[in-house]
Formats: sequence, structure tokens, C-alpha cells
Amino acid sequence: MSKIISLEQAVSMIKDGDKIGIGGFIGSGHPQEFSVGIEESFLKSGHPRDLTIMFSAGIGDGTDRLGLNKLGHEGLLKRIIGGHWGLIPKLQRLVFENKVEGYNLPLGTISLLFREIAGHRPGVITKVGLKTFVDPRLEGGKMNERSKEDLVELMHIDGEEWLRYKSFPLNVALIRATYCDEDGNATMEKEAATLDSLSIAQAAKNSGGIVLLQVEKVVQNGTLDPRKVKIPGIYVDGIVVSRPENHWQTYEAPYNPALSGEVKVPVDSIAPMPLNPRKVVCRRAAMELDPKAIINLGIGMPEGIANVANEEGLPGLKLTVEAGGIGGVPMAGTAFGTCTNPDAIIDQPYQFDFYDGGGLDQAFLGLAECDKDGNINVSRFGPKIAGCGGFINITQTAPVVVYCGTFTASGLKESFADGKLTIVQEGKIKKFKENVEQITFSAQYAHEVGQKVMYVTERAVFELLEGKLTLTEIAPGVDLQKDILDQMEFMPAISENLKEMDARLFREEKMGLV
Repeated sequence: MSKIISLEQAVSMIKDGDKIGIGGFIGSGHPQEFSVGIEESFLKSGHPRDLTIMFSAGIGDGTDRLGLNKLGHEGLLKRIIGGHWGLIPKLQRLVFENKVEGYNLPLGTISLLFREIAGHRPGVITKVGLKTFVDPRLEGGKMNERSKEDLVELMHIDGEEWLRYKSFPLNVALIRATYCDEDGNATMEKEAATLDSLSIAQAAKNSGGIVLLQVEKVVQNGTLDPRKVKIPGIYVDGIVVSRPENHWQTYEAPYNPALSGEVKVPVDSIAPMPLNPRKVVCRRAAMELDPKAIINLGIGMPEGIANVANEEGLPGLKLTVEAGGIGGVPMAGTAFGTCTNPDAIIDQPYQFDFYDGGGLDQAFLGLAECDKDGNINVSRFGPKIAGCGGFINITQTAPVVVYCGTFTASGLKESFADGKLTIVQEGKIKKFKENVEQITFSAQYAHEVGQKVMYVTERAVFELLEGKLTLTEIAPGVDLQKDILDQMEFMPAISENLKEMDARLFREEKMGLV
């Protein structure tokens, strides 16, 4: 019997109440055809319904149009377990309105959990998440009152604290590749990332479930190089050939061969950022780059560090992204998770094995909220659920962590002249708060394990020194009291050696960081 089936046939194989693992990273590697088909079936017939979905990375474009937003209908979903939520507003609303169970667990840990499910092991046992909101002593990753089940438990092994993220069987895997043969052996030549697709497929297959595969084209048996096969056909139960509009490489463009490593493009074709507060932050953060280090750049503000490094011609930086890219220039926006001119693209679970085991030397992440103790929140702001993504995996295991963000938000306007910063209009939202809404990064844990932690803004730099958030630099042209201390809800420690930030940060010309 042929494995090549219609979209309608594939969706009919998904039963009410099924637990589904879904691949994708924003738009990369997501089987959009299945998301479209499930929504169409539910709106027409009311089935499938009461589904549990689990995904590691955020799959969406920030609007109601793409990715998992297609599944954002009351009754279609019963439980959502996800790593990053910022680009799926329809699912956020379901959680906020208490219409589904919602769990936010670390992106990398979910990716690894697929592999543990495949191996019939009891779950992921790790220190990642201790003393953050996923710790069961705090919130256990539960996002609303409807979420009752404990998916994370605290364990003690050899006198040390660990967390266990519990395994459970999957009924369905929804994954994507570029080509496959008639038996389902699949390759990913045009994909910008291979992600956790293999682990999701193995998890469903070994749970007695089914694997549904979306591809661009089916080719004849025996024509694919077996060394390029990423999904063996023995795992695959159904193949759906996607419509082109549902198989874009990223949400930025249908196809860019420089992202999949098929060609190399000149990096000077990447335009530099204009001088603005974001560029100042990224420049100051770039001053901390170690040319010998293995580095991760997070989503949002830190994406610009790659742009600054490229503009400054910093040689040989080994930048990595959690989706599995190593080397090259990490991309931003809805192409985040991909790299231009990557040296290598590995499966996402293996990237997090490396991260969780301490393989990173430096990590640069976003700064949304910081409290008096140095804790960071990037995951939840009232009804807006961003999710932790890979933030917890990365920030708890890298020995050097640099947080990047503007000092205030919402309406902030600044100007730069003669190497100085002027606050034209202050932001309405203070980021340095007495207490953060949710602990995504625990300063206490960082102090206990001896991490070096910096907090870089366009007008001030702080460090975590002896467990205290300490102001160490201020921008030339700003007033310490009016522009910094009055814009904080608490009084930080102030270094006896408080110094001015480098004036080159605030000038149009290159800094000369080489």
C-alpha cells in the first residue's frame, strides 16, 4: 500500500484526544500543511478535538495566520506543552482565558524529552530549571489554573537537587522534510535546520503511534543518497506532498540556499544597523565577545550582536543558535534559528546536549525585566506569554552570561552626538523592578554556581558581584540620579570604580573592535 496520501486522509488518521509531537522552529521545518488541514477539518466537522500538542520552539509569525496559530480554536486543543510562545498569540489567548491546559517548559528540555520518550526512559533528569518558574517549588511550568498535573518533579540524587521532566507516550508525529522516496526515506537538502524531527518520529513510533511526513516532492526509490537520509522510511506511515505556499524554508522567504548550506554568500552583503539604542547595546555587548569562545546569541535584542560583529569584521567568531546551526551569521526576525553560511547544522537535541553539558563559553540573551536581586523575566508579562524558549537551558549552563536590552521601554527616544547619549523621551515602562513577574533566570542559582553575569543597556551596565546587582558603568551625557536611579524601582549597589561607557559606542563610525 502506498504511503503517499492526501492531506484529508492524513488528518483523518489523527484521533480525538491524541497526543501530538510537532516539529518546527518559528517557520523553519514546520509542516504547515498539517496545521492547515487540522484547522480545516475541525472547523468543518468538529474533529479532531481535545488534542495535546507538544513542541519545543515557537512555531508562528506573531499573527493569527501561520504555524500553530491555525490550531488556536477552543475545543480543538486540550493541553499545550511548549517551549516558546511569543509568536503564537491564538494559543496564548486560550491559555490566558483558561480554555486549555498550558505548560511552558525549557525549549531544549522538550527537545531532549522527545528522545527520552523514544527510548522509553522516565524523562529528562537535569539541573536545568532549578530555582526558576519551572521548578515545582515555584510554578512547575504551569501557565494557568486549569493546569493541574505535575509534569516536573524535584529529585535528590547523591545529595544534589535535580528536576525530572516526565515522559509520556505520543500518538502522532507531524514532521517535515524536503524530499522522500516512495518508502518514506526523507532528506532535508533545502531545510535551514533539521531540528528534533528524528526524535519526534522515533518517539511516536516507539509509543505505538503514527508518523506523518510533509515533503516538497516524492522521488523514486533508490535515488536518494542514504547518507543524507534524516528520517528513515521505516518510521513513516503517511506522506503528504505540500502545496508550495505551505513549505517555505522560513517565514522570511520561500528559499535561500545560503541558509541550508548549499551556497556561500559574501557577508558584506548584510547591511549594518543604523545608530540607535539597540545598536549601542549590541556594540557594548560585542565588546565582551571572546574570539576563542563558543557563543550563543538569543532571540530579540542579542540578534543584533551578529550584525555588529560582521560590520566590525571580528574574525573567526563561533556563533551558534539553539536550532542546531554552528558558525556563519545567525539570522533575525522570523528567520531566527537559521544561519547564513553555516559551518554545520546538527539536530536540535544534540545542540542542547552540548549546551546543557556546559559546552558554551558565552551567551548573550534579552533583558525584559530585572529585579533587585538580579533575577530576569523574559517569559511572562500579564496576558502576554512569551515563554522561556531555550533561555533557561542556555543561561544556567554558560559560564558567562550577558543580558541585553534598553533601560526602559515603550516610547523611549534617544539621540547621540559627540560620543554622548541624550534621553529625549523616557520610556513609559521601567524594566528594573522591585520584583519580576516570573523568574526565568535565577541570580541566586548563578551566584551559587559561580557564573559571570552582566546586564547591558544603552545607558548603564550592571554586573552580578558577590550576589548583588551592581552598577559598574554609565553612559557619557546621562545623569546618574535622574536618568538611571530614578528610573529604577530599587536602589542597586554602585561600584566604587563606577566608570563611563566607551564613547565610541555612541558615534556613527565603526568602533574598531578588531
